[in-house]
Amino acid sequence: MQNQKASFENMNTLSSLTQTAFNKGYTDNFRVEDDGLYAPSTDIHYLPNEVKIENFYRFEGASNPDDSSILYCIETHDGVKGTLIDAYGASADELITEFIRDVEDIQKAEATK
Repeated sequence: MQNQKASFENMNTLSSLTQTAFNKGYTDNFRVEDDGLYAPSTDIHYLPNEVKIENFYRFEGASNPDDSSILYCIETHDGVKGTLIDAYGASADELITEFIRDVEDIQKAEATK
């Protein structure tokens, strides 16, 4: 029971889950620019139809709604894997929101015990 508790505790912060995603191979730090999703490791921009959101996680600020964020685990059509972080709600980045809205392949993995 202790190991299960520890693994769930490691998933309750943005920084711990970002590290978990990195350990699972999501190593690029994507960002959205006018030309699309940018992968710094390859210097390539991707269109929404060239990426798949493998999973995403939402975090709500305990005391401040401005602390709400979302972590996307993304894989491109040519195998580049990385993460993209955005605020959500009123603080969301409009460019990221528009890009994510246009991505057709969005998955949400089931939580495992």
